[in-house]
Amino acid sequence: MKKLKIAIQKSGRLNEDSIKILKEAGIYIDNGRDQLKTSARNFPLEVLYLRNGDIPQYLRDGVVDLAIVGENLLIEKGEDLQIVEKLGFSKCKVSIAIPKGKTYNGIQDLQGKKIATSYPNTVKNYLAKQNITADLHQISGSVEIAPNIGLADAIVDIVSSGSTLFKNNLKEVEQILTSEAVLAVSPKISAEANEILKKLQFRIQSVLKARTSKYILLNAPNKNIDKIVEILPGMKSPTLLPLAREGWSSLHSVINEEAFWEVIDELKNNGAEGILICPIEKMVL
Repeated sequence: MKKLKIAIQKSGRLNEDSIKILKEAGIYIDNGRDQLKTSARNFPLEVLYLRNGDIPQYLRDGVVDLAIVGENLLIEKGEDLQIVEKLGFSKCKVSIAIPKGKTYNGIQDLQGKKIATSYPNTVKNYLAKQNITADLHQISGSVEIAPNIGLADAIVDIVSSGSTLFKNNLKEVEQILTSEAVLAVSPKISAEANEILKKLQFRIQSVLKARTSKYILLNAPNKNIDKIVEILPGMKSPTLLPLAREGWSSLHSVINEEAFWEVIDELKNNGAEGILICPIEKMVL
């Protein structure tokens, strides 16, 4: 039977989050320590653990059908590759940072300066749009040390919490782009593999929708039900169940977690009581 080949970063947080979303999608992977290739036991999926920077080329060559990678990697090395799903995890920024003691008045301060980065194409394109010419030094790792050893005046690197910059006495001054994990597909994917991909996407979309949605239960007087249904930005039609208390019903629906606190006062003002919010494991639309 044909198997869909997926590339995942060999190690790090993106690796862990990738395995997690596959597991939540009901796909279980048997992988031993230091194993670089394995298969799912309950889905036609073969997993290759690859070095992050090599993944775009593997996609182009058709060695793998798809990959879970950072959007920033595709901007740097794979703008020709198609993204079929944004996954909402491993969010970060690619930013310009300089030593804390240096004054910064704007991007023009980088004119003619030395910049160390692991993202030369991204930086080159960004500076070109800003009409800035700088001397780029490509570094594979430990970019943050460059200003401290006199190699560069500034760096461009991934910023998550900012703690690494702080520890190296640097400050963020410009944000070039934001990034998150994405599902990218090979231009050479076969029709058969693409059919399996559609099934995988369906599962992943169900997981992602559940992550941002909550199941809401509340009690309300029947005279206010229509108004409460209007307030809730959830599913097309909520479930209504009569309560033993005359003139009252229990309303069950789905709500975006971020929207809940914006509407809670409106719900209460319209008589909603006993409001419960529950997590959803999967959400199939």
